[in-house]
Amino acid sequence: MVSINENAPVVAKVKIEIESDPETVWNILVDIEAWPKWKTDVKEATLQGELKAGTQFIWKTGLGKITSVLQNIEPPHLIAWTGKIMGINAIDIFKISYENGKTIVEEEESWEGLISRVMHGRMQKILEDSLKSGLESLKAEAEKIYTTKSNHK
Repeated sequence: MVSINENAPVVAKVKIEIESDPETVWNILVDIEAWPKWKTDVKEATLQGELKAGTQFIWKTGLGKITSVLQNIEPPHLIAWTGKIMGINAIDIFKISYENGKTIVEEEESWEGLISRVMHGRMQKILEDSLKSGLESLKAEAEKIYTTKSNHK
């Protein structure tokens, strides 16, 4: 299983509690091509094959075009990928668990490369802000879907 590089120049870890079931959260996360609908910093995303280790996906953010490769997929508990943008090598991991009736999502990411070292402070802030806003958007989308599903039972 892939893990982040704890010694990379830029490392961020965030966690959020979501009023939803893990399957709803998982389905939102793995529907990569739908990311632009709820993830505000993603402009476009294309999965180039099946949702399995080794499959590439390309997505655009405010930073530019990112080419990523799925590394680990363990429904509905873990998804991890590696990616490259502007000389930065990234490793991004989402872990999903269920505790006390709530879904817990933990995301950790590391960035390596020249820009990560030279512009460490700025890159650290960009990554932390991106992960926090991404999880907030995931929470809002999951709770909206879960509430709608619950009301239709």
